Amino acid sequence: MSPAFAGALQLLALIAALALAYRPLGDYMARVYSSERHYAPEKWMYKAIGANPNAEMRWPAYLRAVLAFSAASVLFLYVLQRAQGVLPGSLGFVSIDPDQAFNTAASFVANTNWQSYAGEQAMGHVVQTGGLAVQNFVSAAVGMAVAVALVRGFARSRTGELGNFWADLVRGTVRILLPLSVVGALVLVACGVIQNFAGIHEVGQFLGGTQQWNGGAVASQEVIKELGTNGGGYFNANSAHPFENPTPFSNLFEIFLILLIPFALTRTFGRMVGNLRQGYAILATMATIWIGFTALMMWTEFAHHGPALDVAGGAMEGKETRFGIGASAIFSVATTLTSTGAVNSFHSSYTGLGGGIQLLGMQLGEIAPGGVGSGLYGMLIMAVIAVFIAGLMVGRTPEYLGKKIGTREIKFAACYILVTPALVLCFTAAAMALDTPAHSMTNTGAHGFSEILYAYTSGANNNGSAFAGLNADTQWFNSTIGIAMLLGRFLPMVFVLALAGSLAEQKPVPETAGTLRTDKPLYSGLLVGTILIVTGLTYFPALALGPLAEGLAS
Repeated sequence: MSPAFAGALQLLALIAALALAYRPLGDYMARVYSSERHYAPEKWMYKAIGANPNAEMRWPAYLRAVLAFSAASVLFLYVLQRAQGVLPGSLGFVSIDPDQAFNTAASFVANTNWQSYAGEQAMGHVVQTGGLAVQNFVSAAVGMAVAVALVRGFARSRTGELGNFWADLVRGTVRILLPLSVVGALVLVACGVIQNFAGIHEVGQFLGGTQQWNGGAVASQEVIKELGTNGGGYFNANSAHPFENPTPFSNLFEIFLILLIPFALTRTFGRMVGNLRQGYAILATMATIWIGFTALMMWTEFAHHGPALDVAGGAMEGKETRFGIGASAIFSVATTLTSTGAVNSFHSSYTGLGGGIQLLGMQLGEIAPGGVGSGLYGMLIMAVIAVFIAGLMVGRTPEYLGKKIGTREIKFAACYILVTPALVLCFTAAAMALDTPAHSMTNTGAHGFSEILYAYTSGANNNGSAFAGLNADTQWFNSTIGIAMLLGRFLPMVFVLALAGSLAEQKPVPETAGTLRTDKPLYSGLLVGTILIVTGLTYFPALALGPLAEGLAS
């Protein structure tokens, strides 16, 4: 069996597994967020934080709750890292430096999980499990809560109420993420992923000396990092490490976890707005981009560009032999088209065009299928832009799901799509113009520029993967990428919730013969084109200086 054919079979198996889980999980999540019942453990949590889960919130109150909870999370995680040296279970590691502690706290709270440190050489058990793993759950639940608030904005009318953030946060964690993580962790343990609280121990001989290995609660953290599209790794090698991802089956299962909730949320969307075909239209758009990017990535990596690649059977540099090119390409696209950032191969070693595909996947806004929650609300923002463009073409006031898209709504949508490119391009320009950041580059020319562009693209889009050729553990990069992660996460949420509130206040518009059918393939095609043109061309000059120049020169 050829490697390319094996990769295609894995892709088909993945699609089949996602299709089987799509309907039951999507319907279940719709019931979770529509339920009026509170379970006993949830009531205890509400009482502990002093929240009334039945109190409806307008968008400013919902936003304040999101920001307050996230700010408290950043502060807690920062203090936990700074105090690591005196905590039990620290494995002898010292406290984290202030700039790196800020970067890591911002990263995990923003659902980015960018890491400028080697996990097995810096973080003890308490920080890993009590700090980072906890944020993997709640940061994902925050993204889902904001997405559900936007869906309610479309579903409700003549009210500005979007639900209750605290109820959405707790339910997303307790009823969705936690049960799925328990089952997923058991599967990973069965595959050989470690789960313990062992300390550092020395094994074998390595170049005349011993090698040190860490134990850790890896399976429980691995499952939520993928399921919650967080990324990050217990070990520096991330999902290329055999303790995190030991077999081809575990690799395919982890890709399944990455894509599971983002795709299923389109079913939840259709169920909550009362029109399943609208969910299928969004699903078709996401799936078209994802499959297209995956096919293109596999083609670029299997293509032979010289005798070395001919002998290796493709571009095997930076890839694990136990996964090969096909599985590595599928994982790479899944992680950059979502906000996961986990890697089972090193993106800097991909071909020039392959690196460009990874960059473009993040720069599209990670909406195919995107992060948990963030992918859905990002795609719905693009859906609003698409109907606005269609309305301009025919001279008709645009409508989407029975709501008019007027001046106010399109301003919120436009601000959303402008925030992240502004962060990425401004920070990249500053880093290239100054002397100090350039010293962190291990490559020159187009590839060196791609390292810088990738770092800020990954940070501002809350992806967290790295090009692996840049020394980001400096005060400049820890500080600026940390700021980019926080602004890239929470500024868009401001516009999403403002748009949700504006839509919820409207009265429904009856459908007429002139209404654009947004549940048809024609609209899905228009949406794909809008995404590629409006967001893709924003970055074209930067891509031309980096991966495109490198790919055309090779």
